[in-house]
Amino acid sequence: MAGESRDKPVVLAVDDNDVNLMLIEAILTSTGTEVVLAHSGEEALAKAAQLDPDVILLDVMMPGIDGFETARRLKSDPATSLIPVVMVTALDEVQDRIRALEAGADDFLAKPVEIGELRARVKTLVQVKAYHEHMRDYQKKLEAEVEAKTRSLREATERIREAALETIMRLSAAAEYRDEETGLHIQRMSLYAAAIARRLGLPEERVRLIQAAAPMHDIGKIGIPDRILLKPGPLDDGEWAVMRQHPRIGAGILDHSDAAVIRLGEVIARCHHEKWDGSGYPRGLKGEEIPLEGRIVAVADVFDALTSSRPYRLEPFSPLDKVHAMMIEGRGKHFDPAVLDAFLAIPDTIREIMERVKDPVPPPQAP
Repeated sequence: MAGESRDKPVVLAVDDNDVNLMLIEAILTSTGTEVVLAHSGEEALAKAAQLDPDVILLDVMMPGIDGFETARRLKSDPATSLIPVVMVTALDEVQDRIRALEAGADDFLAKPVEIGELRARVKTLVQVKAYHEHMRDYQKKLEAEVEAKTRSLREATERIREAALETIMRLSAAAEYRDEETGLHIQRMSLYAAAIARRLGLPEERVRLIQAAAPMHDIGKIGIPDRILLKPGPLDDGEWAVMRQHPRIGAGILDHSDAAVIRLGEVIARCHHEKWDGSGYPRGLKGEEIPLEGRIVAVADVFDALTSSRPYRLEPFSPLDKVHAMMIEGRGKHFDPAVLDAFLAIPDTIREIMERVKDPVPPPQAP
């Protein structure tokens, strides 16, 4: 059977003449070769697929499928393409040999067959097939090893990427922790930003990059004094002037990086407080002067600020319908209309993120 190891070579002899077959069988059997006989091209194709012989001796002039067509079909089938095919023929015309070569024949033998030549050709071609099979198996083994190493490298790269993103998240949380009851704000906000980006039709790789970079938006708050950052209630003009420095501080911390995620973090840190109408800070950018990632994070950040507790806001967080109304008022002023519309178009996704990444409920105060 095909693929099984065997002790002696197998030759498939194909001829519609029994005398010719018996002669070939007698010559080769005496050398320890197993000879399988076929009387037509159709039978040869079936037995070749079943037995995977080491050599096929193929007559040209046969009824039904002739030797040329049989050779063509053998060579076009991956299962039998490596089997050497020897055309055994009385045709001496050059054109006939060209046809045989075009059909895929590997060698020729002229009728009547000479005993020594037949044995020598078969021995050589058995070795050729063994070599080809060895190279094929080696190639498969090599491909399997390359695939395994590639998979291992891909997995290692993914682990490194995940570790790097976790590091970014934790370091960003360190900055956020000073003015948030929990560090979950940056998780929610980055998920909101990714959901908006995906709704806008951005490529998934860019969506993932935005999700990874968004947590760095407020990293500049690490440079804001606690007396301002943690002050309950409204800030005065002087305090706001200090607070508004955090985008520049954050951008400075993240500047000049070779990593794409850090470079995008620098953009987001610098631009997430810019407003569509140009009234934002620190540079007063307007409309599409503001990088798209900054416009996306602006919507995500404001939404989370309005739906979670902050130390500088005395009133409890607002219900969703009120939050949506407040954000719609900022459409075309604070927010890019297209980005806000994308956000408003995915309420179920936003609600699922809110439920999944909830701030913990504080324990009741002792009386």
